[in-house]
Amino acid sequence: MLPGPPTPASRSVAIPLPPTPWLSTLLALLLSVGLLGLGGCQAAGQPPRAVLLQALGLQIELTQQAIAEALELEPSGGRPQVSRVRVDHQEAVAIGLGEGLHLTGQFDWRLADDPYRVDSPFELYLLRGERGESWRLARPIGAAEDSLSQEWLVDPLPLERDRPS
Repeated sequence: MLPGPPTPASRSVAIPLPPTPWLSTLLALLLSVGLLGLGGCQAAGQPPRAVLLQALGLQIELTQQAIAEALELEPSGGRPQVSRVRVDHQEAVAIGLGEGLHLTGQFDWRLADDPYRVDSPFELYLLRGERGESWRLARPIGAAEDSLSQEWLVDPLPLERDRPS
């Protein structure tokens, strides 16, 4: 049996409060701080989308090369195609003597000449260049007991002006 139409007694009615100067000022302040906080969380230090796409592509290539070497096979040719990067979490971390970013999330990718697109989780470590113009992909070597003794392999990504459009 379907419920009937609402009766006047079941409807909730909002009674507007008379605006007071301090209340409206407080609400405006809270709203603006909230909006600034939301906008600042994502953009604060996050690398451009192009950097994320390149870093993920390079990480796939390096993984393919390592697997091919371990199995004594020829590495497959072509660059992987990376798209739809969704960053779920970002935090600042120490990478060697520098300050880096640890990013996790999801992305879509496919190998060259492969018709299937895969949605995968990712974990990236990025290190910003000394002048702030470039980024590097950082990969931890082995497991370390603490972040100070962690060793890293660092691979540069092309500068923004050197990237193909």
